[in-house]
Amino acid sequence: MELTADARRPILNRLRRAQGQLTGVIRMLEETGDCEEVLTQLAAVGKALDRAGFQMVTLSLKECLLESESGEIDTDRLEKVFLSLA
Repeated sequence: MELTADARRPILNRLRRAQGQLTGVIRMLEETGDCEEVLTQLAAVGKALDRAGFQMVTLSLKECLLESESGEIDTDRLEKVFLSLA
């Protein structure tokens, strides 16, 4: 599946945000940051990455459903997409 520029934009924004958060976590650790703050930021990075992945799964699901209107749903492909984030 190839993503359009409009589909990529929000995913890239989310990933860039996660990248900035991860840079902040690294800086906090280098400066002997507070453990609780580091863990909070790590959780935020993980959530941002999960959301980017789920956006991609949603796009794949939409594509599979659109294909089903003209034929069969590729259930193996659909299962693979869902399990990629498990």
